[in-house]
Amino acid sequence: MKRLGLGALLGALGTWFLDPSNGKRRRHLTRDRTLAYFRGNARRTVRLSRNVGAHGYGLTQKATHLREQPKDYDDATLKAKVETELFRFEHDVKGAVDVNAQNGIVQLRGELPSQTLIDTLVARTRKIQGVQDVESLLHTPKTEAPMHH
Repeated sequence: MKRLGLGALLGALGTWFLDPSNGKRRRHLTRDRTLAYFRGNARRTVRLSRNVGAHGYGLTQKATHLREQPKDYDDATLKAKVETELFRFEHDVKGAVDVNAQNGIVQLRGELPSQTLIDTLVARTRKIQGVQDVESLLHTPKTEAPMHH
């Protein structure tokens, strides 16, 4: 029974591809579609392997650079770094806080609406690489500004 089915299938394929009027066109069309299928799969495979490689490279870079290497910033660079880090998310306090850096010690000076915001800015400043200490001269409205010692 299997042989009969296989013989019928081969006979049908032979008739289909060896037909005198359309056989040549059908053979060429089948060949072209088969080659296009494999070319497409090859391109997809290359693209996928490239993406996997790039993702792996990205993961190794993230692992390598988890922690910044300690750097020795000059005062102007440290001041700019602190301003960038602090005001990235706190746009509304940008004009109210003056930042100064001297030998790794950062001074924050100005008037802010709440003590919570002051504490947040001081804590975030302490976490910035290159900052050795923070001197807060920040105050809330209707309170006296701390004096520099």
